Amino acid sequence: MDKRYFLQASAVIVGTGLLSRYIKWGPEEMTTSKSGFEITKPEEEWRTILTPEQFRVLRKHGTERAHTSPLDKEYDNGTYYCAACEQPLFTSDTKFNSGTGWPSFFNPIEGAIATTVDRSLFTTRTEVHCSRCGGHLGHVFDDGPAPTGKRYCMNGVSLKFTPA
Repeated sequence: MDKRYFLQASAVIVGTGLLSRYIKWGPEEMTTSKSGFEITKPEEEWRTILTPEQFRVLRKHGTERAHTSPLDKEYDNGTYYCAACEQPLFTSDTKFNSGTGWPSFFNPIEGAIATTVDRSLFTTRTEVHCSRCGGHLGHVFDDGPAPTGKRYCMNGVSLKFTPA
């Protein structure tokens, strides 16, 4: 492989990674949350309830930029709710600083989340949704602290924090 080919291939890979939030990886119905949840609304109604960034993350499975959410550094006692339907998702005693730039938790409130397989970005991950409205919250990884060993890496824009 010559140097020019290597540089061109590298540029394509890096560019795809940087632009991935704007690339449609499948049919439109694959990028929106499915029905079958307790709370379902037409897309236009979600658009009126949520901010544009919340809609992009919660309903279109987007990701906010790392280190942009004030909830990443929120450590007061309280509860984190789904920003779309206000279901309680996490308590502050399960939050930890993962250093990733997104609010991270090691355990959700029982029954608060649902998961699906996410095969975007050339990898397989476990996507986390609100179990009541299906809103996309983030992903869960197996590199968290004890006692669960899980890291629920959540988009801060998909959460609402209420102090205790």
